[in-house]
Amino acid sequence: MSKTKADEPLGLVVHSMPAAQQATLSGGRSGSIWKLLAIVLVCSLPAIVAYFAYYVVRPAGRAGFGELIQPVRPVPTAGASALDGSPVALSSLKRQWLLLSVAGAACEPDCQRRLFTQRQLRETLGKEKERFDLVWLISDQQALPEGLRQRVADTTLLRVEQGVLNDWLLAAPDKALTDFIFVIDPMGNTMMRFPAQFDAASASKVKRDLERLLRASASWDSPGR
Repeated sequence: MSKTKADEPLGLVVHSMPAAQQATLSGGRSGSIWKLLAIVLVCSLPAIVAYFAYYVVRPAGRAGFGELIQPVRPVPTAGASALDGSPVALSSLKRQWLLLSVAGAACEPDCQRRLFTQRQLRETLGKEKERFDLVWLISDQQALPEGLRQRVADTTLLRVEQGVLNDWLLAAPDKALTDFIFVIDPMGNTMMRFPAQFDAASASKVKRDLERLLRASASWDSPGR
């Protein structure tokens, strides 16, 4: 009797399966990569948030009372000199927040008020004031009055040529460098300026701006050089 098609044995095709070890290694590598990316993201998140608040959040380049300087202007490589004539690298100013002003050595009353304002702004920051240094860049070679020298004992005094100052710092149109107090971050970027003259209400706004900067940089900045 002839066999029917139904009586024939079924033919099975067996496909090769991936080795268990290979699958495990592939999954392990993928998992390790994602874990590494997650660690990198978590570690860099504070800096990302700080820079977002630092450069992006404030619309139209405004920051309360102060004005953001965009793009930032780095501390130049040109040299400066101390009052005794010894050379000083401007790069030595880095690694600390700075409140900086410019004036000739004679320092007329407007200059003296500006230096006083710098000092008062720093004092209003309380325990965070140690993260700011005060700097006066003297734009000429005249002698500093002895009485004034004593009043600015807590301020770094450096002589810098006017040409270097003009190339480095940025004043608003129709304004002079002496009309502003500049803010420089610990990386050496000149990134904000305030009008040198303002009233008590504006002073509180300046204080808030400085506090925001300190909060935004808290993850990567610490007091002292």
